[in-house]
Amino acid sequence: MSGRTRLALCAFTATLTASGALLPLVETSGWLPQAVFLLAVQTGVGVLARRLSPARLLTACLQTLVTLLLVTAAFARDQALFGVLPGPQAVHSLADLLTAGSDDVGRYAIPAPETSGIRLMLVGGVLVIGLAVDVLAVTFRSAAPAGLPLLALHSVAAGLADGGAEWLWFLVAACGYLLLLLAEGRDRLTRWGRTFGGADRLPGGPAAVRAGGRGLTPSRTARRIGAVSLGVALVMPAVLPAMDGGLLGEGGGARGSGGTGGTISAVNPLVSLQNDLNQPENREVMTYRTNASEPADFYLRILALDQFDGSAWRSSTRRLRDVPDRLPQPDGLGPDVAVTEIRTNISAAGSYAQTYLPLPYPASAVDVEGRWRFEPEGRTLVGDDGQTTRGARYGVSSLVVAPTAEQLAGARAPRPDLTREYTQVPRSLPDVVLRTAEEVTAGARNDYERAVALQDWFATEGGFRYNTTVTSGTGTAAIERFLRDREGFCVHFSFTMAAMARTLGIPARVAVGFTPGTMRADGAVSVGLRDAHAWPELYFEGVGWTRFEPTPSRGSTPSYALPEAPSPDVSGPAQPSAGTAPVPSAVPSAPDDCPVGTPGEGGCGASAAPGVAGSGGPGTPAGTVALWVLGALLVLMVPPLPLLWRTRARARRLGSSGGRAPADAAARVLAAWREVCDTAWDHGIVPDGAQTPRKAAARIVRLGGLDEAAAAAVHRTAGAVEQVLYAPEPRVADGLAEDVAAVRAGLRASAGRLERLRATVAPRSAIRVIWALSERRAKLTRRWAPRPGRGRWATLTARLRRRPRRAA
Repeated sequence: MSGRTRLALCAFTATLTASGALLPLVETSGWLPQAVFLLAVQTGVGVLARRLSPARLLTACLQTLVTLLLVTAAFARDQALFGVLPGPQAVHSLADLLTAGSDDVGRYAIPAPETSGIRLMLVGGVLVIGLAVDVLAVTFRSAAPAGLPLLALHSVAAGLADGGAEWLWFLVAACGYLLLLLAEGRDRLTRWGRTFGGADRLPGGPAAVRAGGRGLTPSRTARRIGAVSLGVALVMPAVLPAMDGGLLGEGGGARGSGGTGGTISAVNPLVSLQNDLNQPENREVMTYRTNASEPADFYLRILALDQFDGSAWRSSTRRLRDVPDRLPQPDGLGPDVAVTEIRTNISAAGSYAQTYLPLPYPASAVDVEGRWRFEPEGRTLVGDDGQTTRGARYGVSSLVVAPTAEQLAGARAPRPDLTREYTQVPRSLPDVVLRTAEEVTAGARNDYERAVALQDWFATEGGFRYNTTVTSGTGTAAIERFLRDREGFCVHFSFTMAAMARTLGIPARVAVGFTPGTMRADGAVSVGLRDAHAWPELYFEGVGWTRFEPTPSRGSTPSYALPEAPSPDVSGPAQPSAGTAPVPSAVPSAPDDCPVGTPGEGGCGASAAPGVAGSGGPGTPAGTVALWVLGALLVLMVPPLPLLWRTRARARRLGSSGGRAPADAAARVLAAWREVCDTAWDHGIVPDGAQTPRKAAARIVRLGGLDEAAAAAVHRTAGAVEQVLYAPEPRVADGLAEDVAAVRAGLRASAGRLERLRATVAPRSAIRVIWALSERRAKLTRRWAPRPGRGRWATLTARLRRRPRRAA
């Protein structure tokens, strides 16, 4: 086995070992055999191409072309030309699969189901990384930089995985990379000849080489250095306490430290909320049973976003504490407000992994197993040390706060520190926000009437339209665009109302969670991905943080925010239904999944939610399709370019056009000789510029194995060249084109089939194009380079002034 072949096998192995980190990301490993087979074909094409031609660029282009054909045949066979050629329909199909895969990544928790889109991303990613590793390590013989794509593959997988076995895959991938480095080092050494084992020290004399001495060979030294380096890389993060949570630590969203302290720096859940709302199937994420008398108002809250910096709404960094048996009294809630305690049993799906525990607000007690911490300001439970909601079953006691409109209207001014924190707006907030808020709330006598006016303006009076397909974003520019276009979904309605409330001096924040869900026949309530929601919470002293609903056709408007609303009938404590909530199923909810208490509204069913993916969806953007088509055309057009250039160069050199002057005849002779030399070069006979034409002709005859007719043609052409170069009066040479054709026929007859194919499809003499471009670039650089003491502008001016003037 040659050194290049051994190196290619090591590159193949290194890519496979790094791909192992992708296995925990999906539920099944059915994609791996397909990726292994396609990667093996890609590697085999590279091995064959390097045997046929030493041209590195040709090998890389051929592997890229084969990779594209393999991906097309595997994932877009029905739309491809002849099953493998990527035509426009195949490119469109692949682009749609990639888009669907990207949506699936944001939709599902780890491990995700192996959808067609995710399968394409996995297999295609392995092939792209394998191509990069093979080109760098084998084609260009540089194994060290090949570790970068391997590290990128492992880093992406480790960043998405949710588990504690990342160190194992890192160890496996590192071993594969170390094997690749050792193979490259061995290949470099074998090209220098035999490797000696080293020098033993002879007693009483200088160092000498003994036969069969057992010194440390360079390859053995390299293995020891690699093993020590790998061990240090694995051990040091575990030894140093400041490095926990790094490459080998458990990841997962917001993190808290153990003990009674710790902080939380939350991620922004608004990023994936739009994807959840646009799912074609309302995949179930949890079920619950509750004894609440008003199920339409039963929202499950994940967290609150209370910081607005102009670019996005975020959750503040807060101190965490252990979960108490009884949660503290809600901030701002007074004794005069009617309160009822209810009980809810919740069961999360195995595919739903969230760092924050969904809870009804405000929860008063939580019975849950696992490593959970309590954040008092937002009244949220946060998973610690990788804890998530995956498969969690827990019970929650919560309060139904039922203030009256009179109590909200008569609320006292909140504390100055709370007002200062929750009314901050960025300086970049457009003036139109405050101006619009003042116009909408004109005539309102208190903060409660202002809040209701804002809610009604968004929900009914302002002419807004609910649409989940608009451009997302939570910054000031998105607020200005939303107020101008009057089109968006719950994120836009909630953060715009919260920002407008803050400009009016009303403390406000944005809550993220789920609407009540869909009642099932067995009495349980099913909550799906399309029940994801965001809403504003405004603070009223004596009541606390209070929910409002500005989004039309989503959720339900609370009774205290309805005009002329009577006080709700608050019943005494009741008990939830017997037993825990049923385990959520992995299948989508029924088509008639209308939210509880909102029959007939726009959010019901698969056909009512705007923006749900389907046959009438926007599809793949035209720009993406155009880029894929352009890339496919480039990949298909690059390989024939050397053949086309060589054909054109031969026709130009042997053309009969030209003057009849001696100089023109000499130019034709030299062009014919250049064609003979390039034809021999294409068949493996490298030209030697140090030889005379006669010696060069003899060399071509000898190395090319030409017959008598072809040899005579070579010598006649060389004689014509010597006449042009050395004779005082050169004789006119005839039949040069026929001689060149005879030489080419003789070279092809003596060459093998593969060599003839190589000379035709990928001629070696095509390198002259690159040489010519390099010379032209060098001339331009020298021509326009600034002279000493002059700048570029002065040099350009001087050259323009030296232009010859037209004679009078």
